[in-house]
Amino acid sequence: MGNLSEQQEMMGKKIVEDEKPKRSLVGDRRNRRNNRIILFMLMIYDIIAVNLSYFLALLLRFDLKYTKIDQTYLDAFKQSAPIYTVFCIIVFMLLKLYRSIWRFASYIELMRIMTACFITTAFNCIFVTVAFVRMPLVYYVFGAILQCVFLLVARFSYRLFLVIYEAKLKSKVKDVPKIMIIGAGSAGQMILRDINRSDYTDERVACVIDDDESKWGRYIEEVPVVGGRDEIMAAAKKYGISKIYIALPSASAADKRDIINICQETGCVLKNLPGMYQLVLGQVTASQMRNVAIEDLLGREPIKADMTDVFNFIAGKTVLVTGGGGSIGSELCRQIAKHNPKRLIIFDIYENNAYAIQLELREKYPNLKLETLIGSVRDSRKIFQVFQKYRPEIVYHAAAHKHVPLMEDSPCEAIKNNAIGTYKTAYAAMTNGCERFVLISTDKAVNPTNIMGASKRLCEMVIQSFDAKIKAGKANEIPQLFTHEGVENADKEGTGNVYKNIKTQFVAVRFGNVLGSNGSVIPIFKSQIEKGGPVTVTHPDIIRYFMTIPEAVSLVLLAGTYANGGEIFVLDMGSPVKIADLARNLIRLSGYKPDVDIKIEYTGLRPGEKLFEEKLMAEEGLKKTDNDLIHIGQPIPFETDEFLGGLGKLMELAYENKDGIKEQVQKMVSTYHPAENK
Repeated sequence: MGNLSEQQEMMGKKIVEDEKPKRSLVGDRRNRRNNRIILFMLMIYDIIAVNLSYFLALLLRFDLKYTKIDQTYLDAFKQSAPIYTVFCIIVFMLLKLYRSIWRFASYIELMRIMTACFITTAFNCIFVTVAFVRMPLVYYVFGAILQCVFLLVARFSYRLFLVIYEAKLKSKVKDVPKIMIIGAGSAGQMILRDINRSDYTDERVACVIDDDESKWGRYIEEVPVVGGRDEIMAAAKKYGISKIYIALPSASAADKRDIINICQETGCVLKNLPGMYQLVLGQVTASQMRNVAIEDLLGREPIKADMTDVFNFIAGKTVLVTGGGGSIGSELCRQIAKHNPKRLIIFDIYENNAYAIQLELREKYPNLKLETLIGSVRDSRKIFQVFQKYRPEIVYHAAAHKHVPLMEDSPCEAIKNNAIGTYKTAYAAMTNGCERFVLISTDKAVNPTNIMGASKRLCEMVIQSFDAKIKAGKANEIPQLFTHEGVENADKEGTGNVYKNIKTQFVAVRFGNVLGSNGSVIPIFKSQIEKGGPVTVTHPDIIRYFMTIPEAVSLVLLAGTYANGGEIFVLDMGSPVKIADLARNLIRLSGYKPDVDIKIEYTGLRPGEKLFEEKLMAEEGLKKTDNDLIHIGQPIPFETDEFLGGLGKLMELAYENKDGIKEQVQKMVSTYHPAENK
């Protein structure tokens, strides 16, 4: 039965496939037959038109009375008409007047008709005068004019009829979606023409907005420019706008944010032109418009980093990315792969993410030497094995637990994975010839109120301690905090040579929340909106700094090139964003009204969460770098030996899963003040 069913299915497919060319041939034959009929009818019309025009001109000369026409003139017209008619048809065919698609008749078709009229009129004047008799002047002049008019009417009346018909049809149909275009520049004009001249949509542009006062009150393709951004709300209501296309490829991020915020209040669907390159490439069409994304509302220009130094730094080197399957780690791998490394090593505990980025990179960079390893930064034996085998020269340490509420419930795991995991990885890097170690940190490390932020501050202090010891020539004093004492001993020979000529530079990169990363608010909000709400926000006044994943990664890569050791790099992320406003904007961008279609509920601050995050501690100063948006925070001094000594006790408490872990962290991180909120 199964084989029979398969055979029937295959036969059915074959029949369908055989039918397709047959249907196509039938359609082609029908089209060719219709075209021949239209061509024949147009020729008949032209034959009548060229003869009628000169007969009417002759009749006009004799006051429109046929009986008054001189018989000599009448005989000359009758005898010359057949020859003149054949000549006209030949000229019309040579000038392709029977091949144009008159629905789209334009300036070129007009010039062809005028040329045809000039040639045929000249022939008629010479031929009739020489072969028969000199006709009255009115005959030649009005005959030429009437012939030209008849030819133009036949060919352009179809397009004129369509334009008038479509305009009346659209004006009568109230349900036709109306579009507002913001931007009367080149991009806006291209989009307007594409929409209003298209056959694939019934939408039409009703009005244009532009802040340039010199354009107000003028028209583009019969569409009025009604005013600046202050008129958006009124114009949307007046014209019944359902969609707004923002065609401002060269506008600043702040201007775009302000305009988008106004547009959102209209409740219309928003579309945005991504950037200038579409305008340069001539790709500005309605289909090129994308939905307004949440990052468009950040209100700052994206970081435009010169990646030349990054290329020179990474090219030809072995690079290790811990946590390489995560949102930040995977983007690091993508950008590193572009810069021609000698070898790229992806190290992650979660095999699904690691496998996904492995497949992506192998497909995109088939010549890349890629190693994908599964393991934990908490496993010192595994870490040492990786460093001893591959000898990475650059390490980007992105592996970490990042979810604040979960870490509050499992503080020992935050310390094991974040603080101790960083320590073990940094120690293996230091003793195996690594040149640069870049830690991915967070603004939650500043005056932390949660154990996750405190653990990341511990990571920064580990980096600063390693750097201080190396610069002092005392790398051998850094304790080996491993759970298998003696097994991972870096100085197995007992000579101390492993600590000589240490060249590893340790730095940290601190930034805020990343849009679209695992566990960030945007995916959570989108999921809640898809379910119909409510969208949950912890507090109406909670604010956060945001950046995009590519921006964060470019900063991390640049930090690797700027580093001298011990720095904490900080990104100027512009103005912070209210999470409640972010939720409302996302609801509007999804086509709903906040608190009407989708409710917003406030659930209260979670354990360890604070209303705002700082990018620097009060004690830290700032130094500039070559990039105006990247700064260096000066390290806060602390007692290195005391800190390193306390780490041993902290590790013991963490691996014993003792309840007093937070108290020990408070002793080591003076700025850590656990939140009391429930």
